This record gives sequence, C-alpha cells and structure tokens, in this order.
Amino acid sequence: MFVLAHLSDPHLAPLPTPRLADLASKRVLGWLHWRRTRHKIHRAERVDLIVRDLAAQAPDHVAVTGDLVNIALDAEFPQARAWLDGVGPPHDVTLVPGNHDAYVRSALAAQATHWYEFMRADAPETAGLRFPFVRRRGPLAIIGLSSAVATAPFMATGRLGPAQVARLDELLARLAGSFRVVLVHHPPGRSRSGHFKQLTDAPALRAVLARRGAELVLHGHDHVHALDWLPGPRGPIAAVGVPSASAAMLAGHHVEPAAYNLYRIDGSAGAWRCEAVTRGFDAGAGQIAEIGRRELEIAG
Repeated sequence: MFVLAHLSDPHLAPLPTPRLADLASKRVLGWLHWRRTRHKIHRAERVDLIVRDLAAQAPDHVAVTGDLVNIALDAEFPQARAWLDGVGPPHDVTLVPGNHDAYVRSALAAQATHWYEFMRADAPETAGLRFPFVRRRGPLAIIGLSSAVATAPFMATGRLGPAQVARLDELLARLAGSFRVVLVHHPPGRSRSGHFKQLTDAPALRAVLARRGAELVLHGHDHVHALDWLPGPRGPIAAVGVPSASAAMLAGHHVEPAAYNLYRIDGSAGAWRCEAVTRGFDAGAGQIAEIGRRELEIAG
C-alpha cells in the first residue's frame, strides 16, 4: 500500500512587512485584504498542527497544491521554502504553484529560485522549471501542472496554456498502467469561487482527461472540501479539493476549518483501490481528528 497525503493553500503567516515600493502593484489590494480579514483566518498555529498531525500519519509522499504565499513579497518565498523543508525533503514532497504564488510577474522567478527542488521531474529535461513534470513514487506517476499566472486586480483565474495541455496528453498516454495523480491548483471542474477565480482553460484539461484518463486529480484554490467526478475513457475520474491548511473559523465568514486528505492506494492497473481519509479540525474544535473516510471508485 502507498499512502499519499494532500494539503493545500497554507497562505503562510506572518506576512512580512512590505516596502512602499512593493505596494505599487496589485499587492496593495492583497495587503489591505490581509490586514482587514485574512490574517484572522490563516493562522500559523493551525498549519503547524496540521503538518505535525500529517507527519504522525507517516505518508509515503506529500502533495501540496499551491498558495504558499499571500502577496508574493520577496521575503515570503524563503519563508515558504523553510516551511516546505519542515514538511519533508524534496524527494518526499511535490509542489505545484497557486495564483498567490504568481501574484505579480516577478514571483515566477522567485518560485524557481526557492522551490525548484519540489517542482522538478525526476530526470529534468532542462535546468529550469518545466510543467507538466513527472515524478515516479512507488506505483504512482505524479504529474504536476502549473495554473499559476499573474492576473489583473480582483482576478484569481488560472491558465495552463496549449503547450502544457498538449504535453499532459502525451504524458497520460505514456504513463497508462501507473496510478496517475494529476496535481493542479485550480479546480478542473466547476469552481465554487465563481467566474473570476476559475481555470480559464478547464474545458481543454477535461477533454484530455476524458481522452487519456487518470486515476486521481488533486487541487486546492477554493478552500473547501470538494469532490467532482470528471468524464474519463473507462469511467469517472475523482477530482478532489481540500480546505486551506491554515484556516480557522471566523464569525461572519464562511470558512471550512483546516484539513488534509490521505489516500491509501493499493492494487494494480485495472484493479486499483483507493481509500480517502480526511483529517482536520471539526467545526469549533481545537484538535485534529479523522472527520471522513470513503472508498473512491478508480476507473482511470
């Protein structure tokens, strides 16, 4: 049995103090939002407890689907790298970036500088980042996509682009027979957060999945427990999202408390078994416990 853990959207606190020049961009809106509300929701002590509980479950690998930072200040990226190192070494942790990790265009270079080891293929074809990438771990073929693009103010959309979609098509065909896990920040199905936060080329992604298949799709972004079934060539494909790994409930706001999922994967091609176990904070509770368990149908 191979155990894969999935957490997302830690939005790591505290937010470093920005320089005045840092706020001469979309960052000023994010900074104001952080000071007004988000610092009350995304709590460092919450994500610390989540990571501690996850480590106690001893998964074989950990997937993190983005939004480590908040407004992509230069100082946030090494802080997030230190957090990743606390989750596990690069061999045991796979990361794909989220829209907050690409809050401004300059953040793309910071991702490559600080997080490259967590977002590289086992045998990288180039020295820099290339998406999608593939990492083989046990029976799994983990395929990392990047939907992280800089957007205009008040927008949090994602985009893969034709090159990533075409390469994903090739990879899914080549990796048939493995338990293929696709990681992407934005939901490939319907977004619970609305039009201005959707994956703009989600139909192209779904078309590839319908043609080639995959065993599991994991995402974040919406900060909620989510399960959508996407069409596949031999049956539906589970696309699963999780709440923010740092989320605390706040009066007057709909916030799902911090949680993560464990996937217990066994079997072989054509006969995979996958049990999904959810661990997190119960509403109003201060401790982490198992809050859900279900068997996922795996058709591929």
